[in-house]
Amino acid sequence: MNQPQTTLHPDAVPHTHEVRNQPPPLTDYNAFDGDTALCEAVQREGAQWARDTLSEAGARTGSAEVIEWGYLANECKPQLHAFDRQGHRIDTVRYHDSYHKLMAMSLEAGLHCSPWTQPGPGAHVARAAREYLHAQVDAGHGCPVTMTFASVPAIRTTPALAESWLPKILTPGYDPRNVPHTEKQSLTIGMGMTEKQGGSDVRSNTTRAWPVGRETGSGAAYELLGHKWFTSAPMCDGFLMLAQSTGGLSCFLVPRWRPDGTKNPMQIQRLKNKSGNVSNASSEIELRGALGWMVGDEGRGVPAIIQMVAMTRFDCMVGSTAGMRQAVAQAIHHCQHRAAFGKTLAEQPAMANVLADLQLEVEGALALTMRMARALDHADDPHEKLLLRLGLPVGKYWICKRHPGHAYEAMECIGGNGVMDDFIMARIYRDAPINAIWEGSGNVQALDLLRAMAKSPDAVAAWFVELEQARGAHPLLDAAVDQLSSALEDRDDLEYRARSLTEAMALTMQAAQLVRAGNLTVSEAFIQSRLAGPTAHHFGTLPRGVDVQTLMERGNPLATE
Repeated sequence: MNQPQTTLHPDAVPHTHEVRNQPPPLTDYNAFDGDTALCEAVQREGAQWARDTLSEAGARTGSAEVIEWGYLANECKPQLHAFDRQGHRIDTVRYHDSYHKLMAMSLEAGLHCSPWTQPGPGAHVARAAREYLHAQVDAGHGCPVTMTFASVPAIRTTPALAESWLPKILTPGYDPRNVPHTEKQSLTIGMGMTEKQGGSDVRSNTTRAWPVGRETGSGAAYELLGHKWFTSAPMCDGFLMLAQSTGGLSCFLVPRWRPDGTKNPMQIQRLKNKSGNVSNASSEIELRGALGWMVGDEGRGVPAIIQMVAMTRFDCMVGSTAGMRQAVAQAIHHCQHRAAFGKTLAEQPAMANVLADLQLEVEGALALTMRMARALDHADDPHEKLLLRLGLPVGKYWICKRHPGHAYEAMECIGGNGVMDDFIMARIYRDAPINAIWEGSGNVQALDLLRAMAKSPDAVAAWFVELEQARGAHPLLDAAVDQLSSALEDRDDLEYRARSLTEAMALTMQAAQLVRAGNLTVSEAFIQSRLAGPTAHHFGTLPRGVDVQTLMERGNPLATE
């Protein structure tokens, strides 16, 4: 009986698996040189002197090697080891080596200290630009970097602590060893405010502090008993914490080890199982007589730690803007390489509208963020100081709140691959809500803005001085500024209207800064799309006449290549 002959050729099966129409990964590019808006902002806000260093950082953060560190640091989550094999309490969190490489890269570059050790024109701008590049690789490791950076103004309020701690806090370098701070040359600082019963209402904290000896007040030693519901980066060398002392809620610097080399009883109960920001450990801790030194005056814990919070809120602006930039870069790169229905996706008018709109959001966020960075560089100037008082809550509220929707829309541009964990968009999407929630959620920021305006009316005047510099550039902007002025003069139902007021302040200031930046294509598109109607629009609804090709080219990460 004859056997049936096969019709398959030896190479037929492999050919069915040929990969076509899949964009190449976005790696080995310069994340600074390819970011037109960032390059312009650095020059505009006074940090042109740092351009070569930033270009080197852009090449490094855009390299395949460093991008892979970001993937591995998130794939291999931190693990808590509360005890050693003999049962001794060690409270150690172990990270993947890629996390340590990211930390070393950021800390050796001075992201935690450079504006403090080398102040001057453009120092905060240059540091924000570099942080913006590093955050696009991985958002999580930025948390301890930010807290260390932000701790400096608070610790400076207490000379005795500043003398012993700041030299090592301000030293570039990274030492992840689980040893006393006295044995290290460089230190990291965390913070612990939130408790189970209070959240943002820190005055309801129940953690107590008692003086160790007869000395009390600023710089004195206390022992803390209580808990903290959220303590991020628990492997930091010290933490600024709030606790109730005899004189009221006070701030304390609590080391992980006591000066005598014994372990401070600050015990990690568990690590948080977070949806995003997973490369960074967040923990619940119990303080069982933990040693700490009072920072600032007794009963003035909130004013002491708020100096740290103000800087972390600024970094939330930087981080969310960075996340949006990475999302746009990925979306544009994908759509320029992926074809459907006879054209690349970027050539499809509907998709071009979406991509250009996503880039506009980055343009506005970056313009506001870098303007606040320049204000930090000149915080001794009365106008700049007043501008910061309103600009930080406004920017933190609006930029961080826009990030999640922006991430989703960019994910949709990429399609099914955008949802997969082995692509970066899924991580960006999970990370996106974090900055909006941490360091004071939306309502906290909006209400803080109202308090600032009530306490410092001059700050409102400074805000409008800034807006008026764009007067006459566009009738829609002029009308929006006038409407904002009227809305602020209306004193009824202020708390009820807090969010809408904050939103109006953010959009008008973003528009004014884009006008100041001088690119008519960008400013006109932003004003027409953000100030002409409802602001909670879906991305991809730009009006007719917008030069979407120019906007997409500004967002193209490979535009310079």
